[in-house]
Amino acid sequence: MLTREQFQTTYGPVTDAVFTLFTQMQIASAALEQQVVALTAQVKELQGRLNQDSHNSNKPPSSDGLKKKPVTLRGKSGRKSGGQKGHPGHRLEFSDQPKDTVVHSPSSCSHCGADLKTVPSTLKEKRQVFDIPPVELECTEHQAHCKCCPGCGETTIAPFPNGVDHLVQYGARFKATMLYCTLYQMIPTGRVREMAADLFGTCLSEGTLYNIIHRASTTLAPVENEIKEALSKKALTHHDETGARVNGSLHWVHVVCTALLTVYFRHKSRGKTAMDALGVLSKFLGTAMHDGWKPYFRYGCKHALCNAHHLRELKSLFEQEGQKWAQDMIGVLMDAKMAVETALRQGRDRVHPLLLCRLEKRYRDAIAAGYKANPPPKPTRSRGPTKQSVGGNLVRRLDNYQQETLAFLYHFDVPFDNNQAERDVRMIKVKLKVSGCFRTDDGADAFCRIRGYISTMRKQGHNVLAILHSVCQGAPTRPDLGTP
Repeated sequence: MLTREQFQTTYGPVTDAVFTLFTQMQIASAALEQQVVALTAQVKELQGRLNQDSHNSNKPPSSDGLKKKPVTLRGKSGRKSGGQKGHPGHRLEFSDQPKDTVVHSPSSCSHCGADLKTVPSTLKEKRQVFDIPPVELECTEHQAHCKCCPGCGETTIAPFPNGVDHLVQYGARFKATMLYCTLYQMIPTGRVREMAADLFGTCLSEGTLYNIIHRASTTLAPVENEIKEALSKKALTHHDETGARVNGSLHWVHVVCTALLTVYFRHKSRGKTAMDALGVLSKFLGTAMHDGWKPYFRYGCKHALCNAHHLRELKSLFEQEGQKWAQDMIGVLMDAKMAVETALRQGRDRVHPLLLCRLEKRYRDAIAAGYKANPPPKPTRSRGPTKQSVGGNLVRRLDNYQQETLAFLYHFDVPFDNNQAERDVRMIKVKLKVSGCFRTDDGADAFCRIRGYISTMRKQGHNVLAILHSVCQGAPTRPDLGTP
């Protein structure tokens, strides 16, 4: 603002009233300018949000809506959709031993109408129909008899087999079917009860269904601990977390997985408190692949960052703010990915040193350009750290965590992205889309435990209904925990 002396030097003598009015106008102008700057930044931020979709942010494809054209970060493979040449295919095969045979023999001549009932017939053609036999519950009565010993006179009663615990109860196959529909196929509990009535003619209460789920969860508790222990010894694990409504409040479901193992864990915290309670990272010494969430870096293991997240953020920065360094960085990451794929096809375990140096130089050049495009903001008088721009945060992350970002380039056993964890955590979102929320903590924990077991066994090629049957029998099939 101009002082009175500066004003008089420029404009000549001035009265007190005029200078007071001028001062008020300067203050109002400065306040208006600050408001314009703030509103401009707010409009820019809101426009950025409106322009976000699944290809340039972490929003799921389902949020894009029907009006937006589907987008993807994947390049075209050049192949037609459907089964490729050499694909074995899946179809019904003709059976050599059908269970039933129905003979269709003509009773009269189609030409003259003569009676042919006593004329021998010969087989002309066979066709087979595969169908489900009539479904109904079978009642098996277990009777415990007793005998009196002729020697000592003691009466001995025969014990009931394991699993026969109540006067009237459902069997293991029925329970497994209910678990399969509820926890694997994600059918709402109300519709599962309707299905039980339509298919089996039984009125299944909501409490009975929940008891089946909780007994299965209790049975699988030791198996879940075995999977957690095995994950803590692996060389590479994938990590992610997603929000879930539980009993009206926000909780977080964490997933730790590999290509063959999965464990889900619910907790009120998203950070280190939950990760410690999960008990995998606290003793993990391998490489943890994740999306860069800060609490992960508080563990002493090696880290690798998901480049699918980086590609989306870079694409958003280039499309919405026109920052060319972001497009250059996309090119670096995609060329590095192609270099790794080429080396693997050629049977090599590392990228050629000269190519590696060129890729690293391009990476550093893009980082330098990113700093120029995103200079640090001027400090403000308000308390706390100065808010950084989206581009500034991204370029600093890529700079500070270059080794973690390019981990796939240095170690071929580390993947380019964290898609394994994102695929596994997607099932939690499917459950929430169907049911909206979990009603209780125990219900959420039971779902996570059983769903983790199903995911693990499904990855290892097991029949889901068969392994759930083993759980309901009280002797769950154990997963192959493999080697570290």
